Amino acid sequence: MTKTSQPSPLAAHESECDFVVVGAGSAGCVLAARLSEDPANKVVLLEAGGSDRHPMIAMPLMWMRTLAMPQFGWGTHSEPEPHLGGRVQDLPRGKVLGGCSSINGGMYIRGAAADYDGWRDAGLPGWGYDDVLPYFRRAEASWRGESPLHGASGPLRATPLRKHPELYSAFIRAAAELGYPEIDDFNVPAPEGFGLPDCNVHRGRRDSSATAYLDPARGRANLRIETDVQATRIVIEQGRAVGVEFRRDGQPYVMRARREVIIAAGAFHSPHLLMHSGIGPAADLAALGIAVVHDSPRVGANLQDHPIALNFWEAARPNTFERDLRMDRLALNLAWWALTGKGTPAQSPLSVQGFMRSGADQDRPDIQFQISHVSYAAQPWFPLLRKGAGHALSAGALLLNPRSRGGVSLASPDPLDLPRIRLNFLAEDDDRRRMRAMVRFSRAFFTSDAARPFAARELGPGPDADTDAAIDGWLDATVMSGAHPTSTCAMGSSPKSVLDGQLRVRGVDGLRVADCSVMPNIIRGNTNAPAVMIAEKASDLILGKAAS
Repeated sequence: MTKTSQPSPLAAHESECDFVVVGAGSAGCVLAARLSEDPANKVVLLEAGGSDRHPMIAMPLMWMRTLAMPQFGWGTHSEPEPHLGGRVQDLPRGKVLGGCSSINGGMYIRGAAADYDGWRDAGLPGWGYDDVLPYFRRAEASWRGESPLHGASGPLRATPLRKHPELYSAFIRAAAELGYPEIDDFNVPAPEGFGLPDCNVHRGRRDSSATAYLDPARGRANLRIETDVQATRIVIEQGRAVGVEFRRDGQPYVMRARREVIIAAGAFHSPHLLMHSGIGPAADLAALGIAVVHDSPRVGANLQDHPIALNFWEAARPNTFERDLRMDRLALNLAWWALTGKGTPAQSPLSVQGFMRSGADQDRPDIQFQISHVSYAAQPWFPLLRKGAGHALSAGALLLNPRSRGGVSLASPDPLDLPRIRLNFLAEDDDRRRMRAMVRFSRAFFTSDAARPFAARELGPGPDADTDAAIDGWLDATVMSGAHPTSTCAMGSSPKSVLDGQLRVRGVDGLRVADCSVMPNIIRGNTNAPAVMIAEKASDLILGKAAS
């Protein structure tokens, strides 16, 4: 058994509550806000990171830069990936109030109805599309207004992206040449076609779970938010979770929970915390000297994520976002945004997006295809002072239903060490085949009659990379994570599943998990909106309420 120092108690009035929520991310902020709506519930929210009050977080344009800023992330990375030439991938996860909703691209995508119906049909009643739609609607304040599909009065604002005056219409015509229609809403039961997504932006600033849910709840006397504290172990007594051990400034403490502990630490850190608490594969835990509380072999298994295949083109016209990155223009736009929330910093330079099928063998879309009118290497520039990346078009195709599975395990018995993560991308030949097809589709798109006037020449992998072997070499060198990890604490109907359909941890009473790690299978789209939905539903499950 791992030796740990005895936790130092907090003051008696501070060390006990009704609910402890671990992780103030996309799901945890929702849970803390919903559970504390009843003044009778005393709720404590524990977050390893700090404040989200930073202009880089607030500015939608800067999300890719924010992802790489160490003060907002865990520094997680993969093990050498065996099917990607041994490459190690950076896997940014938010370590800040709002979690990944404070550093991601802000895209508001729910997934298709069939995703959730698949969960229901696999033995999880209450998780079909008709069951979860009320929670999506409850969470949402859509610019589209109230409708059977959308909510207008929820905490989380969803607003439209601005269309590029030339590229959007040209790329919609290109999609039509290839057989895909234009659609104006991706959050419908069966999204298929090309358009632009909604984003979680309000008045030109990011609308994260922290700003949408937590900020309005901060004044409640029954809600306590602890930042810069890292949970190290779930305290379990006589088979029941009764609290959380955490570190503050290197010192251990315990927060006890009279009713429940809810883990909302994400697909990497939720299984990490369970395993350090003795819940996981018994042999692996014992080998590290961790006392086994419950043998749960699937904890950390079943990791799923969306791999991205890339294709880069030199733009034929100087009409990309490169123009806005000239330092004088950028400075003026930043000042205008700071004063008004308007201008180019208020949005990402996304040209078009499509949900499509990789081939005729697919019964529904399995690819999310995106084009941005900016180079991935873009940076501020000025003539004779600093060179820019040049006008470019960048395409990414996300594989939405990968067959490959990875896993999360412990690196050591020290709970402060980061978990070991293996994505195992392209382990299955079918995944590689479909990603190969998307490199070729991207070329067909940019060489279509409608798109050709805007795409001068292919930069990567380059026109000479035409054989399967050459494209495979490009994939091995460039495939990256879509930052949508899920399913490492999956719920299921089997006694071997980590969770039951009520999100309760099997083998331990008073303990639930509520984040994207609970998904039995990854949804076909971005995962932030589903994380919010899962937390909304979890709050009702915990409080014994019906959907409203």
